[in-house]
Amino acid sequence: MARRPEVYIVGVAQSDVGELWEESLRGLAARVLREARADAGGLKPQAIFVGNMLAAPASHQANLGALVAEYAGLAGEAEGMTAEAGEASGGAALHLAYNAIRSGMVDVAAVVGVEKVTDVVGSGVERVMALGLDSDYEMSEGLTPVAQAALLTQRYLYENQFPREALAGFPKIAHANAVENPHAMYRKAIHTDAYLRSGMVAAPLNLFDVAPAADGAAAVILARGEAIPKGLGHALVHLASTSLVTDRLAVHDREDPLFFTAAAVSIQQALLRAGLSMPMMDFFEYSDNTTLHAVLSLEAAGLAPRGQGWKLGTDGSLTIGGTLPVATMGGHKARGFPLGASGVYQAVEASLQLRQEAGGCQVSQPRAGIIQSLAGTASTAVTHVLRRVD
Repeated sequence: MARRPEVYIVGVAQSDVGELWEESLRGLAARVLREARADAGGLKPQAIFVGNMLAAPASHQANLGALVAEYAGLAGEAEGMTAEAGEASGGAALHLAYNAIRSGMVDVAAVVGVEKVTDVVGSGVERVMALGLDSDYEMSEGLTPVAQAALLTQRYLYENQFPREALAGFPKIAHANAVENPHAMYRKAIHTDAYLRSGMVAAPLNLFDVAPAADGAAAVILARGEAIPKGLGHALVHLASTSLVTDRLAVHDREDPLFFTAAAVSIQQALLRAGLSMPMMDFFEYSDNTTLHAVLSLEAAGLAPRGQGWKLGTDGSLTIGGTLPVATMGGHKARGFPLGASGVYQAVEASLQLRQEAGGCQVSQPRAGIIQSLAGTASTAVTHVLRRVD
């Protein structure tokens, strides 16, 4: 049996994250794809996988594979398709691209994550974001992703009996890291008193507990070793493994609503396939859609016992200089949360860390990192393990 090719990230690009009123969905996606190709020495992808959650209901545009290929100058030269897995769509697109190369179907693939939240205004944003929940049993009852996370946070606080202010550490870490990220939406550190004074979004989650939905686009170029051009000018990043796992969509159908089962299994599978372990990871780009997501992601990764993940926000272990830095360039909370594009941003940020091109956000001498994209309250979890190649 022929040996499967290894997959490398050879080009990356990202736009600013925020309210990008002057840029269109197609313009953002095409621009970052062209920039990623330039970073990859001009490599031309044979396939384009677009991660997006809201284009159809929010931007009135489907069939993004054809749209992005055309506006990036690749019409008729690259096949294209959209991956939709809620907020984990970008991670799912990366998963598909990785498997396309590993299977031998293509030598070079592009992954583009794009979202234009500002194509909807007012309460319409919450309505379209709720489409990722169970329509019959959750969305129809008026539940939103933030409201669902708030209910679970209240239960987590009740079961584990700790002060809510202990959760301040997670947004504080994200905002501190975003200060040096030129693409971040919020580049200002926050203090505990600001966290405590912040207004409630959905009690007990306040403004600093919830990642802000935003516009943005990011792209990566993947290639098998033989297709990589000489003299790229930057280190290669080995995309060592991937794992996509789904759980029951409706939270009330799960055995334990306060444990992210899909996230745990996805991390275990990705590490096993890469032949690595969590202690070997130099950073963790988790999905801090809310502070609850951050806490339960750490527990799912085995970094804290069930009900004890909240303690990691205050012991210094998750900061840039800690034993396992998280949200190294601001995470969803401070970089901004471009929903279906967020998983591709994570891949770009992890690649910059491993290339040692993360500027003031740089982790010291990283060799390997792990990224995870979550949809909803971990109804879908996509995990990737990345390694530096010298």
